[in-house]
Amino acid sequence: MIRELIVAFVGLAGGLAVGSGFVAFLTVLGVIPRLTQLTKTMKWIATYEWGVVLGAVVSSWMSLRDPLFSFPPILASAIGLFSGVFVGMLAAALTEVLNVFPILAKRLGIDEQIVVLLMAMVFGKVAGSLFHWIYFVNR
Repeated sequence: MIRELIVAFVGLAGGLAVGSGFVAFLTVLGVIPRLTQLTKTMKWIATYEWGVVLGAVVSSWMSLRDPLFSFPPILASAIGLFSGVFVGMLAAALTEVLNVFPILAKRLGIDEQIVVLLMAMVFGKVAGSLFHWIYFVNR
């Protein structure tokens, strides 16, 4: 009994530490305010912030539980779509904050074709994701 409590405590503490680090990382880089500027939803900034905090706490808790969900395919597709949008927007916000694309385009010597670079990355990500899901995901 004591061993299970210690494992639960360490797991929860580790999950909260990782979640807190994630939230701090987003806060230091100013990703959420920049995202609200780009989407013109500044009045919802508190909702975005609470969503990130609650997402970190809930995902920490769920990582301890190892849940198994059985969703209909249409709902699973919607969840996957929203998850992909979140990851894509997070990556885009981080690269914008860190000025990765302008630096990369300048080093590659394609300053004028930065849109081509962005589209190549987008299509590469889509093709890679489709290849992974079609060939490597067990049904």
